[in-house]
Amino acid sequence: MKRIDRAHSIFDTPTPGRRAFLRVAAGAALCMGTDASFATDAAIEPMHKRPIPSTGEALPIVGCGTWRTFDVGDDPARRRELAAVLRVLFAAGGSVIDSSPMYGSSEAVAGALLTEMNARDKAFIATKVWTEGRDEGIAQMRQSMQRLAAPRIDLMQIHNLLDWRTQLATLRDWKAAGRVRYIGVTHYTSSAFPQVEAVLRSERIDFVQINYAANDRDAEARLLPLAAERGVAVIVNQPFGGGSLLASLRGKPLPAFAGDIGCASWAQLLLKFVLGNAAVTCVIPGTGRREYMIDNVHAGMGVYPDAALRRRIAQAVA
Repeated sequence: MKRIDRAHSIFDTPTPGRRAFLRVAAGAALCMGTDASFATDAAIEPMHKRPIPSTGEALPIVGCGTWRTFDVGDDPARRRELAAVLRVLFAAGGSVIDSSPMYGSSEAVAGALLTEMNARDKAFIATKVWTEGRDEGIAQMRQSMQRLAAPRIDLMQIHNLLDWRTQLATLRDWKAAGRVRYIGVTHYTSSAFPQVEAVLRSERIDFVQINYAANDRDAEARLLPLAAERGVAVIVNQPFGGGSLLASLRGKPLPAFAGDIGCASWAQLLLKFVLGNAAVTCVIPGTGRREYMIDNVHAGMGVYPDAALRRRIAQAVA
């Protein structure tokens, strides 16, 4: 089956063996009916967490994006598969689910699944406002809260900086009123980095979400160091180069050094490349298949590449 999904230096935690990973995978394969079994296996090594700089709250470092993958409407079979994806995420100690009103039915599907699973307290829900105008922004955010069945949103972000000055004023009011816990901005293209940098320099926000991957390293030059300097948490989208990077590596042997940091797949190696940067707080690869989620959460465990090994990973995928 083909896979196309939408730091510090090395930790002291021991790298989990391949046998442990296969036990997690075996448990997850049964997760629709035996969640407790998977939770026990996943607990062999819980997912690492990193602090949100503005508060110190610990956030699991691998989450789940919902662009395209959760836009399934009322399809019952696909919803069951997505429920399995979320069970794997939670059993491995993850929590971050990132969505947007521009992602079709994704917000509504995520909200319905969390309600059906009685799992709202396990999730760190991040979504976005993506419109112009104060009243329009408020209406859209209220609609997102309805769709997500969430009386409070953990992280509200200004999607692609659209009308960001207007929306940021509202987000600050909502944060003060307790409707949202954290606020931030997002973009998914490197061409927008100058604008993102300007916001980071001029405004106090909790999070920034940007694109970053082993073949898309523009963020390393200025944005990631600036976020660290300004005490802003970083969520990374498109860690697989929008899916094209994984596709280009299909059939290519995994480098021998991948085993040194506990990686059994290209997806794990690409995620650990991103997480090897100390400025990154969380990565949100999108997936709609539980076996891919199993693969992804494994990247939240074990050790991470130092600068020299990250250069070798970038060379390996060039």
